[in-house]
Amino acid sequence: MPSFADLTTIGVGGKIAHFSEPTTRVGLIEAIEDADRVGMPLCMLGGGSNMLVSDSPFNGLVIRDGRRDIVVPDEAEPVEGSDRSVHLTASAGANWDDFVEFAVSLGLEGVEGLSGIPGTVGASVVQNIGAYGQEVATSVASVEVWDRQAKTVLTFDDADMQFGYRTSALKRSMFTDDGARFFPSPRYVVLSVTFVLRHSPTGILAYPQLAKALHASLGDRMNTETIRDAVLKVRAAKGMLEDPARYESRWMSGMKREENIAKASQSVETLQVHGTEPSRVFRITDRHSCGSFFVNPQISAHDAAGLPDDAPKFGVTLPDGQTGVKTSAAWLIDHAGFHRGFRLSERSGAALSSLHTLALTNLGGAKASEIWALAHAIQDGVRHAFGVDLVPEPVIVGL
Repeated sequence: MPSFADLTTIGVGGKIAHFSEPTTRVGLIEAIEDADRVGMPLCMLGGGSNMLVSDSPFNGLVIRDGRRDIVVPDEAEPVEGSDRSVHLTASAGANWDDFVEFAVSLGLEGVEGLSGIPGTVGASVVQNIGAYGQEVATSVASVEVWDRQAKTVLTFDDADMQFGYRTSALKRSMFTDDGARFFPSPRYVVLSVTFVLRHSPTGILAYPQLAKALHASLGDRMNTETIRDAVLKVRAAKGMLEDPARYESRWMSGMKREENIAKASQSVETLQVHGTEPSRVFRITDRHSCGSFFVNPQISAHDAAGLPDDAPKFGVTLPDGQTGVKTSAAWLIDHAGFHRGFRLSERSGAALSSLHTLALTNLGGAKASEIWALAHAIQDGVRHAFGVDLVPEPVIVGL
């Protein structure tokens, strides 16, 4: 049996008692039902990119959806008239970046800014992933789920999903009093997602850093393939691309399309990052992470007034409907004294990325407890310096 260290992008976590990878919809539901029937702890795993799991053995069942299909219910070419929308339906187990590449190759607009995010289609809607001016929520038409409590298949539309900043009704169903019995998986397990995209060869540059990388202006339109390539390069320069070599493992075989693994390997290994050294290739360990470890804090205007004048501040609507401020977790971490490459001791296998303070990395042989200790130290330091609580983005299991 594998361990979570074998299955997660950060490469830590204990041995797994039972592992299953159903390749049919019926088989997936039956595996979930079998575990729930006997009260066995159940962990639904996607690409393993948004989890930090204890070093202790997991005495339950880990299920990974083995279905990878992506289909086009509509014609790829736009119909006559003004409606240029095209629907794509993907199984929850489909690799997310495979899905983005497929959509862009069809000349569809809507998810190109989400290129290079590790994980699966199912996990994308649980987390409401977002980057470079796009969120998955804006492209979701419907989500088919298995309700573990009612023991039935449901179809959620956009309103049912209750998308928020890096959250959804599915994610929240893990953390309610009632949902505690389903943790570390949601009450609602994603079976498939139907997206509605726009037939267009161009997309909008909706993020300043991306526009700058393309020597363009915010709001300009540009070819979606060009945008995808730029996003991948920007993410790589931050150490925010997963290690393509992980798919060489027997436990990761088949999780990503071979042609896309080859492309990722070629681009990542040849990337040059220009930093304090004249020209250096960033460490492979920078990619052994959960990606962004903390969400950007959304705080009240009153609390934001206590931040330094040069702290990033963006107006947002808070979950309670009040006007608030979103600030940068990376900025807070850095200005609280935790700089790139920081670790608690020279012997620790856990460190901040050498490229981005928002990523906690496994330098090699790290324990989950070391990652968690570093996370706690950063939380305590930011709270002491700025009075802001940083909330982890990954699902934390057993720590």
